[in-house]
Amino acid sequence: MTNDSLTEEEVILRDTVRDLADRELAPRAAEYDRDERFPAENVASMSALGLFGLTIDPEFGGSGGTTRQLAIVSEELSRGCAATGTVYGAHLSLCTRYIDRFGNADQRARYVPQLATGKHIGAFALTEADAGSDAAAIKTTVRDSGVRDSGDGFSITGTKQFITNGAEAHTFVVMATRDPALGAKGIETFIVERDSPGITVTDQHGKMGIRASSTCDVRFDDVQVPLGNRIGGPGEGFGMTMQVLDAGRVVIAAQGVGIAQAALEASISYAKERKTFGRPIADRQAIRWMIADTATQVEAARQLTYRAASLQDAGEPFATMASMAKLFSSKAAVECADRAVQIHGGAGYFAPTTVERLYRDAKITEIYEGTSEIQRLLIARRILGD
Repeated sequence: MTNDSLTEEEVILRDTVRDLADRELAPRAAEYDRDERFPAENVASMSALGLFGLTIDPEFGGSGGTTRQLAIVSEELSRGCAATGTVYGAHLSLCTRYIDRFGNADQRARYVPQLATGKHIGAFALTEADAGSDAAAIKTTVRDSGVRDSGDGFSITGTKQFITNGAEAHTFVVMATRDPALGAKGIETFIVERDSPGITVTDQHGKMGIRASSTCDVRFDDVQVPLGNRIGGPGEGFGMTMQVLDAGRVVIAAQGVGIAQAALEASISYAKERKTFGRPIADRQAIRWMIADTATQVEAARQLTYRAASLQDAGEPFATMASMAKLFSSKAAVECADRAVQIHGGAGYFAPTTVERLYRDAKITEIYEGTSEIQRLLIARRILGD
């Protein structure tokens, strides 16, 4: 990453997280991936650096900071271990920031400090079997109900799918509907604690990539939620959730940049080391062109991501730019990882080669938090004024 667009504070933050990624995240990544094991040591190290409090109100245990800083951290974490970047993004961007931004003072005081320090892990429970890109199609239902020994409240019933951090989460931000026929107008958002009776979490195995981050089915069977745990009011859940996802796309764009940057670094290193016919393959025009294309994509993706983050920090409309950044960065991650494997040849096709893992990790960035097809739809709709 070049320094010309970074402030002194941003450079210090980048270098600090980069050092963590090089010393701890990258060396552990292959083992975590192989074992599909949650990166608890990485989480502890990130917590020690205060990274879970970034962008969170200091009044509630956060460290403040900007979206640009969050993008820088997401890139560097994902450069070292994309699965760790996924754990971080889902916890902070989707769960903690949701409560910090839209929760009332009591909710923020009860839940944000533990999340902002990393003492508790957070998860975001939106996706269902029939509700992915069409987020308004959720069928998990909520009804008014007396909470056991706690007065009035709510009852949630339904099953969520592909929930990142589901196995480790202490706190879930959950979307449920009053009536599926109401579509977006029926959706409400709740804070649900993991130890609430009626919650069943089932690990989903067999993922292509980001295998160290848990992905789970989460079933809610008449889960009782206190009255004070609804975020916002009736029918406000969908609007809040879309705003959180818009902001989250900046973080996923940065993750794509991190994966692409890791692919570039691996390609350069191998091209200088590997020899054919007595010369490093870095001397071959075909290899040089692939590296040039990769470097160009990485920098273009980074600048798009910074632009989206800067717009958000300035309080200006940023959703379209965030979709553009995610669309471009995820495509760059996939294509740069593909070139890295090609440059490595047969060696790149086998684990635990770094580029083999990057190739598998990259694909998810084109799928979660809004597929590339959905990003194109959103970009076109906003540009055309639909």
